[in-house]
Amino acid sequence: MNFKTWTSIATIASFAALAIPAQLAAQNHQDRNNDKQHHHYKVIEIGTLGGPNSGVSLEPTVRVLSSQGTVTGCAETPTPDPNSQNPNPFLVNDPLIQHSVQWKNGVLTDLGALPGGNNSCLDGLQQIAAISGDGLIAGASENGVMDPLTGYPEVRAVLWKDGRIVDLGTLGGNESFSISVNNRGQVTGATADAIPDPLSFFGFGTETRAFLWHDGVMQDLGTLGGTDAFGISINDRGQVLGVSYLNSTPNPVDGFLWENGTMTDIPDALGGTQVNPSYLNNKGQAVGNATLPGDIELHPFLWEKGVFTDLGTFGGTFGAATGLNEVGHVVGMATYPGDTILRAFLWKNGVKSDLGTIGSDPCSQAYAINSHGQVVGWSGFFCPGGNSGSIRAFLSENGGPMVDLNTLIPANSGISLIAASNINDRGEIAGVGLLLNGDTRAFLLIPCEEDFLNTRCGEAETASVDLRQPIPSFREIFGGTQRHIVSQGISRFRFPGAAIGPRD
Repeated sequence: MNFKTWTSIATIASFAALAIPAQLAAQNHQDRNNDKQHHHYKVIEIGTLGGPNSGVSLEPTVRVLSSQGTVTGCAETPTPDPNSQNPNPFLVNDPLIQHSVQWKNGVLTDLGALPGGNNSCLDGLQQIAAISGDGLIAGASENGVMDPLTGYPEVRAVLWKDGRIVDLGTLGGNESFSISVNNRGQVTGATADAIPDPLSFFGFGTETRAFLWHDGVMQDLGTLGGTDAFGISINDRGQVLGVSYLNSTPNPVDGFLWENGTMTDIPDALGGTQVNPSYLNNKGQAVGNATLPGDIELHPFLWEKGVFTDLGTFGGTFGAATGLNEVGHVVGMATYPGDTILRAFLWKNGVKSDLGTIGSDPCSQAYAINSHGQVVGWSGFFCPGGNSGSIRAFLSENGGPMVDLNTLIPANSGISLIAASNINDRGEIAGVGLLLNGDTRAFLLIPCEEDFLNTRCGEAETASVDLRQPIPSFREIFGGTQRHIVSQGISRFRFPGAAIGPRD
C-alpha cells in the first residue's frame, strides 16, 4: 500500500460513512444496554439553516467543541449555490449554499459570510470551522470575488468574534484560510503571498505561507528553507505547529514548532521525508505521523522538546496519532499485519493499547481524548482494502472497553450517532449522526445529572435557529495593506509525490 493510499484512508475513513444508508446505521439502536459504569446522555440534534444537512468537522486538527459546550459546524441553507459548477476546491462542493454555524445554549446561529460571498464552510465535513476553548471561531468565507489566478471564487481566512465576521487578510496574495484559534484570539493557517509559485501547497499560484494573526496584524512565520509553509494548530501559549518545505523542491517536508519568532524543525527521525503533524497541546507536545525510509510506511509519533518518539503500529504499515490531552496521553489509529484491520489506540506512559471495537466490528478509529482519559471516535465496518459498511460512535473510558454511544442515549432520539469527533473536560461530546431518512446532523451529547431516566435525558432536542446575520460583515484593512485569504481543509493538503488526503 503506498503513501498516498494510506494517508487518504486516514482522513476519509470517518466521513465516507456519511453516505451510508440510514437503515444500516439504525442498527446501532439495537441491543441497548444500561451500563451504569457510564453516564447516559441528553442528545441535542443540531439542525440546519433550512437545507437537509448539517455536520461538524471530523478532522483531527480541528476543535469543534469549546470547554463550555459551544459547538461550531456547518449547515446547509435552502438557497442554490450559483457557483456550484465552478466551486473553490477548498470549500464545500454542494448545490446548496452552506454557512458555518454556532450552537450555544440551545440556539443555532448562522455565522454568515463576508459581503458578496456565499459559502463559509471549509471542505465539507472534514474541516469546517475551529473553535477555541473560550468560543472564538476561525474558518474561511467566500468574498464575492473570482480569483484571477485560479478562476475560482476567492476565500479568505476569517474570525467570528463578538457577533461580527473579520476578514484576516493575506500577505499580498489572493486567498487564505484559518485552521486553528486559541483563547487569546490568535489564529493560524495558510495564506498566499505575492511571489509566483507554481508548486505552492494549495495551487494558489503564489507562495503559501504559514501565518499568525493577532489584533489585526498578520505575521509571516517563515519556512524551514523552502518556499511554502502552513500553520496547523496553535495553543494558548501562542506556539504554532505546522508544515514546511525544507528547500525549493517539494520534498522533503518537515513539521515545525514556531514560538517567539523562532521556527524549530521537527525532522523525520524515522528516516523518511514526510512529517505530518496534527495537534499541539498547551505543554508544547505535538502528534502526527511520519514516513519511514522510502515513504511507503507511516508511523504515529509524539514530539516534545526535540525528542521524537515512534509510537509504532500493531504490525502493519500505517498509523497516525490524532488526539492528545494535556498530560501527554495520545490516541489514534494503526493497522495490523496485512493492513486490512485498522484499530483505535491509546498510548499512555510509554505503552500503546488496542482499544478494540464494539461487538464484532472489525475496525475503529479514535479522534480525541480529554483530561479524564475519555476517548471518542468510531467503530464499524469501514476498513482499509475496500471493506465498507455502517459505523457507530464510541466512548472508551480510561482504556476500558468501548461502549456504543447509541446505547447511552434515549431510544426514541431518532438519530444514529456514527462518529464522535470531540470531547471536552465536562464530558460533553460532539459528532455526526444520521436521521432515519439519511440526512446528516451534527450532534452534542450532554451527560445526564442522575441516571438514564432523568428528565434531562428525554427525547432528542433540536436547536432553535437564529437566522440573523452577524453585525455587518466587513473586510478589514490593516496598515494600509489590503490582505486576502483562501481556505481549504487540512485533509486536502497535497505534497508533490505524496498526500495527506484526497485531492484528485
